[in-house]
Amino acid sequence: MAHNTRIIAISNQKGGVGKTTTAINLAASLAMADRTVLLVDLDPQSNLTSGVGLNAAAGHGHTVYQALTAEAAPDPSDFAVPSGVTGMYLIPADRHLTGAELELVSASQRESRLRHFLHQARGRYDYIFIDTPPSLGLLTLNALVAADSVLIPLNCEYFALEGLAELMATMGRVQSGLNPGLHIEGVLLTMADARTRLGKQVAGEVRTHFKGKVYRTTIPRNIRLGEAPSFGLPVILHDVRSTGAEAYLALAREMLEHHAPASVPDAIL
Repeated sequence: MAHNTRIIAISNQKGGVGKTTTAINLAASLAMADRTVLLVDLDPQSNLTSGVGLNAAAGHGHTVYQALTAEAAPDPSDFAVPSGVTGMYLIPADRHLTGAELELVSASQRESRLRHFLHQARGRYDYIFIDTPPSLGLLTLNALVAADSVLIPLNCEYFALEGLAELMATMGRVQSGLNPGLHIEGVLLTMADARTRLGKQVAGEVRTHFKGKVYRTTIPRNIRLGEAPSFGLPVILHDVRSTGAEAYLALAREMLEHHAPASVPDAIL
């Protein structure tokens, strides 16, 4: 069955905003709604890989590092490893990815390596999520060139908006050159606490700044959400009744309503 694949980079060069948490739990929630999802771990820390209970060995040596540094773009189906969630697959990362930025500097089509690789996966999945490192180097640039859109997690604290100027400038350069169709998929408020004055103030500023691009769903601070990766599980498998699980299921529902309003399954309503 052919799919209208959406490739979404999850990006914010600031660390600790919930990029990997969002990649794992949004993907798992969409998989629970009968969507097929591919996760691409583009962060040398490989927290996405360990967060779904896998390691680089699961891919039999086929990691995103090999995909980016190969002379010709290999077939992604040789790299995609099934996760513990039906319909959710992972292309793992390991420590070798740290060296990829240096190796790619002198490579031909260095910004487009990931795009050529993932282009072959279009039509095989409903969603492809790319988890990017907390920097704006060549790895993140590859993600922005490969993606249709960017999902920006933003935590509700002072200076939340300040770090985004650089990301917006980088997106602008990509739009004016290698990927004119790149756009903001949505801005996701994470670690939100609507009870605090600061939380309300930051949320208000972000909604004003990004107009209609901010998701209605916000992700709360939640102990279960924080501990789930240590079990190698998405939070919906760790504790489906937790506020973290409910929030990501709501986010998946909101995304599906936006992309295909008529096809949101009852299971996620």
